Amino acid sequence: MNSLSAHTAAQTCASLLEEYRNAGERAGGAQKLKFAGVDGKDVYNIAAPFRDDGELVIAGRVESRDSEHSDVVFFTERDGVWVPREGAPVFRLQDPFHTVIGGNLVLGGVEVFPDPGRPGYLMWRTVFYRGSRIAELERFFEGPDGMKDIRLVELADGSVGVFTRPQGEKGGRGKIGFVRIGSLEELTVKAIEEAPLLDAHFTDEEWGGANEAHLLAGGLIGVLGHIACYDDQGNRHYYPIVFVYHPLTGERTALKMIAERADFVPGPSKRPDLEDVVFSGGLIRHGDGTATLYAGVGDAEAQRIEIRDPFAAFENSPAGPGIKQQEQKS
Repeated sequence: MNSLSAHTAAQTCASLLEEYRNAGERAGGAQKLKFAGVDGKDVYNIAAPFRDDGELVIAGRVESRDSEHSDVVFFTERDGVWVPREGAPVFRLQDPFHTVIGGNLVLGGVEVFPDPGRPGYLMWRTVFYRGSRIAELERFFEGPDGMKDIRLVELADGSVGVFTRPQGEKGGRGKIGFVRIGSLEELTVKAIEEAPLLDAHFTDEEWGGANEAHLLAGGLIGVLGHIACYDDQGNRHYYPIVFVYHPLTGERTALKMIAERADFVPGPSKRPDLEDVVFSGGLIRHGDGTATLYAGVGDAEAQRIEIRDPFAAFENSPAGPGIKQQEQKS
């Protein structure tokens, strides 16, 4: 991830994994997060922790090992164990995420519902809630049916950046799009469906999406995401990636892998084909060149791991129009 410019060559899981392993700088210090009070269910695909009413909170996907029906539960830490927050709402969603826009907390997740066109099948969509705090969250928007990984970020001028993830005729197995809107009131299904795709980033055989967007001090966007593929046996492989995006010109850095399953603590998976799955949840940047990645592992548990801050070198790079190159000093 050494320059911000137009990219025309798609990258693959294999090429990114090779680059990551050859770089010699591994993620480290992995820890499992301990959860209680969930009746033996798994907690995974957590978001990064955030403060609500002065208390540190984690939103996590809570699900039985043999089910895909899950709840998003808010947890607080008590003596090293995360327990459900007393009185907090529970949402029938998967894969929570959050941001702050216009001073309000915005929470999102994936809602699963019966497919109206195919009896016996399920459909999904990304839904959003907002409020001044968790206790006041109210639903305000539903994304297009069949689209996960819609992410929002408030930009330097107060507008809103929207990362999308269409599939099918436009996005194949899943590619990232982006559109700027003036405010959350301009967030529509039409705007999301018409968002242009980023320049070549995933091949047609692979897929991925944005998981979290960070506004950097200079106005660029640091994007935490994932890339995924199948192997010859039909097993899934998910890897956490990052890139930096220019919201005005569409320029971006090359994709960069920041960890792999082998960096995390060994543990169970929901199914054998999900053993090599790391689903990016969120990134806490510490301001000293390091960061903590929170992730779901194996679709069965939640872990965190320490990495070098992937956005630090671009923190103060200006996001004025016409930027062609910004060399990273790392």
